[in-house]
Amino acid sequence: MGNIDIIEKYFDNLTDVQKHQFRQLQDLYAEWNEKVNVISRKDIENLYERHILHSLSIAKIIEFKPGSEILDVGTGGGFPGIPLAILFPKVKFHLVDSIGKKINVVNEIAKTIGLTNVVAEQIRAEKVDGEYDFVVSRAVTRIDVLYKWVRTKVSHQQGHELNNGIICLKGGDLKEEFSKLNKKKFTLTPMTDIFEEDFFETKKVAYVPIAR
Repeated sequence: MGNIDIIEKYFDNLTDVQKHQFRQLQDLYAEWNEKVNVISRKDIENLYERHILHSLSIAKIIEFKPGSEILDVGTGGGFPGIPLAILFPKVKFHLVDSIGKKINVVNEIAKTIGLTNVVAEQIRAEKVDGEYDFVVSRAVTRIDVLYKWVRTKVSHQQGHELNNGIICLKGGDLKEEFSKLNKKKFTLTPMTDIFEEDFFETKKVAYVPIAR
């Protein structure tokens, strides 16, 4: 399923607005990718599975509450932030990346599909001000490095079933990487528990609570 059907397979309560926004992404990313390489060329035809559905695995771990604030670190072309912002229109998303060309793409796509809950900014994660309920990311760096970057940016005010912290998308053998967290708590959820497609076989959703 190289289209929105694969999204509707796992998220069957989308509104017409959300469906329309998801549908627009294929052409928009194909068009922008010709100018700025935000997705590997061979992945464009697999956009819905490998980028959009992959990003939405976070929504199978947690339902962000209206009014909550989420920081997407190293968003690249807008993943996982753009798909999550479509799914949670009452949640505020701050998408950051150090590469300005990619942030320009994110801003244009968000504007074109009418997302009003996204702010995209060219800035390094360490320089971001403010506090957030959760930090999300997709394989941007090692978990211990990400933890150092964002640990002071996670709000101590709790509003979700999961304690505030980091939720990131990872692949492969993570044992050695997560050992660097020095006995901090974490949970790894295999994406095979969420999705049945082969692409997700080695992928996991990692959750690291941050106590402040």
